[in-house]
Amino acid sequence: MTATQVGPLAGYTVGVTAARRADELGALLERRGAEVLHGPAIRIIPLADDSDLLAATTTLLNGPVDLAVATTGIGFRGWMEAAEGWGLGRALHDALDRAAVLARGPKAKGAVRAAGLVEAFSPESEANAEVLSHLLGLGVAGKRIAVQLHGEPLPEFTEALRSAGAEVVEIPVYRWTGPADSGPLERLIDAVLAGQVDALTFTSAPAAASVLETADRLGRLEPLLDALRGRVLVVGVGAITAGPLVRQGVPVVCPDRARIGALVRELADALPARATRLLVAGRSLELRGQAVVVDGGLRPVAPAPMALLRALAATPGRVLSRPALAGVLRRHSGRESTVDEHAVETAVGRLRSALGVPGVVQTVVKRGYRLAVTP
Repeated sequence: MTATQVGPLAGYTVGVTAARRADELGALLERRGAEVLHGPAIRIIPLADDSDLLAATTTLLNGPVDLAVATTGIGFRGWMEAAEGWGLGRALHDALDRAAVLARGPKAKGAVRAAGLVEAFSPESEANAEVLSHLLGLGVAGKRIAVQLHGEPLPEFTEALRSAGAEVVEIPVYRWTGPADSGPLERLIDAVLAGQVDALTFTSAPAAASVLETADRLGRLEPLLDALRGRVLVVGVGAITAGPLVRQGVPVVCPDRARIGALVRELADALPARATRLLVAGRSLELRGQAVVVDGGLRPVAPAPMALLRALAATPGRVLSRPALAGVLRRHSGRESTVDEHAVETAVGRLRSALGVPGVVQTVVKRGYRLAVTP
């Protein structure tokens, strides 16, 4: 594989926790060369079956609607479609037509217009804070306001409106619960703890909370947090999504715009930036997740040889003894007594074979091994 064929995420394994749009996210990652592990952390309750959404819609229609906030395009569209299925479509449309509808961003604006309505306000920033500021500037005392949610509550938003004297009816579009089958998520967590995942992606706060809750139930929360605070790059689609992780001290990289494509671009920039790059025996080496880019060509490396290479690369040019490297293999495998110096020699042989170029790993007689770092 030539340098022009090596994608920015080739050699990396990326975990996907999303339920909705997981296929789209996975395809974007694979297009950039990543191997994808999918462990959905949540399950979306179908709108037509959501008794809470039906109850909220019925409550809303039992009185006048002065203002309505559409926070997402897909959520607003789904709400209108569900109401139609319940026989409430015309009543909901008429109620919103009499109200002033505020759309948080262009997608919400498009959904409002597709429903035959016209938005009264939509901020350029696409920020809930600007929508809230606009509402409070209008004066909401005595007003009845519908706030369309999208998976997670907006307590600061809704409480600010209530404190200003408004009656707020929260519309819980796309509620989430735990996955119907927790097996894929548990296997993804296992893979993270085994060092087989280089980055973990999140597209909703409930998914982030579900991963932490599942790890806690399995008795693996602290090891998972250690991994996410260190060697695993964590990427969220936005600040709200990152919230449950940030509160646990996990650093989360987020794009400037809360979009799936922006998340992938951010990941494709941030993950390669963490790679170790060396000039060894006149060769350019870039250590990725489970592969090495040698002079622009991708060379897959098995986990045990890769563990040795990372240890050697941590102190370039320094000799590491066979007992020291045996310790690396023991820590990697989790076996305390079955790794000896012969296993080190075997792993070094596999590493040399995988790299495919001579002279990168040097044997220092009676001492051990080192990388032939170019001065």
